[in-house]
Amino acid sequence: MLTRTLVPQSVAREIQTMITDGSLKTGEKIPSQREFSQKFGISRASLREALLTLETLGLLKTEPGRGTFVVGNPEAPSGHMAPWRYSDSYSVFDVFQTRILLEGEIARLSAGRLTQLQLERMGNATRTMEECWAHQDRLANVEADLEFHGTIVSACANAMLRALYETVRAQVTETQRQPIPMTDPDRMKASIAEHRRIIAALAANDGGRAKAEMETHIRNTAQCAGLAP
Repeated sequence: MLTRTLVPQSVAREIQTMITDGSLKTGEKIPSQREFSQKFGISRASLREALLTLETLGLLKTEPGRGTFVVGNPEAPSGHMAPWRYSDSYSVFDVFQTRILLEGEIARLSAGRLTQLQLERMGNATRTMEECWAHQDRLANVEADLEFHGTIVSACANAMLRALYETVRAQVTETQRQPIPMTDPDRMKASIAEHRRIIAALAANDGGRAKAEMETHIRNTAQCAGLAP
């Protein structure tokens, strides 16, 4: 049985497939939430989460009073980002700035602590990101990105920093999805290279370099989203 977390992701994947295979066409209004939730056999809350994920990835757009429409062309960046869903608590700038501080230090404290299996997992996740981007599987691309960063967090020597990361995981995840509609092939290629430099620094037990590479990576991602933290 799928967990609460996996249900929206599973449904988001099905809807993404409907977009990429042409079952749902660009400009088309998707069925009502009532109809869609019945089709997938899920709650409206889970469906809304799936739709929000796809909207952040630039594949859907909700227009108040009109409904939700397919707007994404998976083969090209749209140049338009979805509204920031946590604006009532933190700005996207705040979250990127916090990520630089938090994940930079986490990377420093994780250097030399990752097992060979974990390093290989990060390498595999990076390759998956690359392959999924080539096939325009935006969901899988971000899922692999989440695995990459989460693996580093799991090796951090400071339990409180790990706990702090968990408290902001939802917002961090959103900043990993948010720039996708603005990401062109060159930026994705650069992001992949940044991941590999982070892996190399961690494997070499070079905490200072791991921190610097992680901070650079997050800053570059923020700049892709039009921010300069």
